[in-house]
Amino acid sequence: MDKVHIQGLSIQTTIGFFEWEKQIKQTLVIDLAMGWNTALAAENDDLAKTLDYAEISAIIADFANNNPVDLIETLAERMAKFLMETYHIPWLKLKVAKPNAVHNALTVAVEIERGSQSNNDKQM
Repeated sequence: MDKVHIQGLSIQTTIGFFEWEKQIKQTLVIDLAMGWNTALAAENDDLAKTLDYAEISAIIADFANNNPVDLIETLAERMAKFLMETYHIPWLKLKVAKPNAVHNALTVAVEIERGSQSNNDKQM
């Protein structure tokens, strides 16, 4: 299966369980792998037939800011569903990390995998 990756996408958003967290922006770091048949785009060097990672990166930041939640688990689940439905992605792996959320830890993260890798050949 071909995959399109976005790694280390740093966004600022409001997220957190505690009231003080709801009043500030915090950094999240997103890693995303999306199953996609890249041969179709490569055939004619056609951006319209691939996943536009610049557009998806901007959409991820917008989605996080327009859909505030308490938990990174909730954000990961909702973001995965949104991306899969919007871009017709058959499979993705999404990691949402919250640096410095726990004292003495570099980061905490949730990683989810959704969809089926076997559907990759059915894309337009």
